[in-house]
Amino acid sequence: MERIDTAQAKAAALTEALPYIQDFRGSVVLIKLGGSVMEVESSLDGIMDDVAFLNAVGIKVVIVHGGGKAISKAIKASGHEPKFVEGLRVTDEPTMEIVRKTLNNLVNPDIVMRLCHRGANAKPLHGNWLFGAKKIASPDRGYVGEVSKVSPRAVLEMLDAGIIPVVTPLGTGEDDGHLYNINADYAAASLAKALKARKFVLVSDVPGLLKDPDDPSTLFSTLHLSETAKLKEEGVISGGMLPKIESCEDAIREGVKKVHLVDGRMAHSLLLEIFTRQGVGTEITQ
Repeated sequence: MERIDTAQAKAAALTEALPYIQDFRGSVVLIKLGGSVMEVESSLDGIMDDVAFLNAVGIKVVIVHGGGKAISKAIKASGHEPKFVEGLRVTDEPTMEIVRKTLNNLVNPDIVMRLCHRGANAKPLHGNWLFGAKKIASPDRGYVGEVSKVSPRAVLEMLDAGIIPVVTPLGTGEDDGHLYNINADYAAASLAKALKARKFVLVSDVPGLLKDPDDPSTLFSTLHLSETAKLKEEGVISGGMLPKIESCEDAIREGVKKVHLVDGRMAHSLLLEIFTRQGVGTEITQ
């Protein structure tokens, strides 16, 4: 009897999700994957399960991933210490090569492989094929760029073919043709805007935006653009959270309907966010 009850509960959950599946079928959902959640097997596998499910029910998923933890490990292994200024990595020539190798040869293929093992058709797409970049001049962080243009044609073609593009946050310098390291939050926001994504979801290893980082009960479940400037002044939004919130602001101003900060450590956080009324994490709106 217990097994029947469990099976019925699962069937009820699927039935509850049906209107959302019908509503979102054919929509573009861009997922930015980052944080130490990518380093925890169980969390990463859970996210990949959710992405494969979204793909299977006809949602057009695009993944833009970071690789900060893996890159920092590789830099330390080379005998150097990672350096950050205002939440962005300082990237000199040797560091840029480490970034490229880690993203293109380690992190990206691993995500693609995990999705393919779940029956999803995923393919790598290096960001320097999509993003034009310009050097961030001040403060000087080396080969760190901001997105100056997006060429989304390859992404759109892959989506139309039922493929999940897995995109690295790299760009090609418009002035010098050099490879540039782009913060993955900003890269993801730029692509979300170019694709006119229905949802832009940032998955990391925090519950969302917290007023007190040590107190999960201080989570902002909903945040409006009019509130973010004050929170920056107060220091609530700072460090690594700063580029996340700024990328969310940019995406919403340019027409992305909803942006969410989601905790990838929570089981099925993506499905809860898209297929339930309650949602999880922090929702940012106009």
